[in-house]
Amino acid sequence: MEDRILDPQVSEEERELDQTLRPRWIEEFIGQDRIREHFNIFISAARTRREPLDHVLLSGPPGLGKTTLAGIIANEMGVSFRQTSGPALERAGDLASILTGLQPGDLLFIDEIHRLNRTVEEVLYPAMEDFALDLVIGKGPGARSIRLELPSFTLVGATTRAGLLTSPLRDRFGVQSRLDYYGREEVQAIVRRSARILDVRVDEGGAQEIARRSRGTPRIANRLLRRVRDFAQVRAEGHIDLEVAEAALTLFEVDDCGLDKVDKMILNAIIGKFGGGPVGLNTLAASVGEEIDTIEEVYEPYLMQIGFLQRTPRGRVATEHAYRHLGIEWGGEPAGSALF
Repeated sequence: MEDRILDPQVSEEERELDQTLRPRWIEEFIGQDRIREHFNIFISAARTRREPLDHVLLSGPPGLGKTTLAGIIANEMGVSFRQTSGPALERAGDLASILTGLQPGDLLFIDEIHRLNRTVEEVLYPAMEDFALDLVIGKGPGARSIRLELPSFTLVGATTRAGLLTSPLRDRFGVQSRLDYYGREEVQAIVRRSARILDVRVDEGGAQEIARRSRGTPRIANRLLRRVRDFAQVRAEGHIDLEVAEAALTLFEVDDCGLDKVDKMILNAIIGKFGGGPVGLNTLAASVGEEIDTIEEVYEPYLMQIGFLQRTPRGRVATEHAYRHLGIEWGGEPAGSALF
C-alpha cells in the first residue's frame, strides 16, 4: 500500500519535525487530564524523596503520546532519556549492554515492549526488581552465574497491545496508565499549538475541521495540519479557514468521520464481499491487501470506537452505522452479530 495521510506511524522524514511539535513539560501536555494529574503527583513525590520514579507502563492506540509522555517524565525528573524498542532487542546481550550503560536515575524507554523476545524479557525481571543483571558465563558443567549490580533507573514501556504482555512483566510495573483517544476540543487545542510552532495561520473554523477529522489522535492531527498547510500555501495564500480545510481534506480523501480510503476498503469488504460479516481477520486482511497487525492495531480500534465495527467470536461485523455512512442500504442484523 502507498503512504497514507492517516497512518499513525511516523516515517523517518517526519520524525525530526514531530520532535519540534512535542511538548517537553507536563504543563504543555494537552489532554489526558487524569493521567497528567497522576504523574504530577508521582513525579513530585519521587523528586521529594530523591528517588527514581517507579517503573511505568503506558498503553493505548498509536499516536496518542506515549513516547512524548516518557520524554516529559525524563525532563521533569531531570534525568537522561534512553530509547529503544522491543523488536530491536534481539538478544539478551543487546539489553545487557544498554542496562550496564545507564547512569543512576536514567529513564530507559522501550517502545513496543510487547514484542520483546522471551529470553530478553527474562533479563529484565531482576533488572526491574533488584537493579541487578544475572549473567551466565561459559557452557555446560563449567558454566557459572554472576550478578552485576545496576544503577537504579526507571523503565518506561509503551505498548499498543497490553494484552500480549506476560503477567510477570506486567506485574513489575508499579504505574500502569492507558491513554485514550482525545476529545475534539483537546485535539483542536493541539492543532492551534502546533500551528503556532509551525507559524501557520489557522482560524478557529480551520482548526476545528482538522481536529474533527483527526480520529482523536494528536499525531494524525499534526500530520493533517502539515498537509493542509501545503494546500493553503498553494491555493489559499497560506491561510487555513474552514473552507480551505474542508477542500484540502476532501482532496486528501479524509471524510467527515476521519475515515480514509483504507478504512472504507475494510468496511466495504465486510459488507460487499462477506454480507456484513462475520468475517475472520485473516480473510479480511487478505481481501484488502493489508497486514493483520495493522488492521488490528491501527484501523479496528477507531472503527470500533465510532461504532462502525464489532468484534464477535465468529469474526468482524459491520454495524448499521457503517452502512449508513457508506450510503448502503441496511438489510437487518448480520448473521452472528448477536454473539457480540
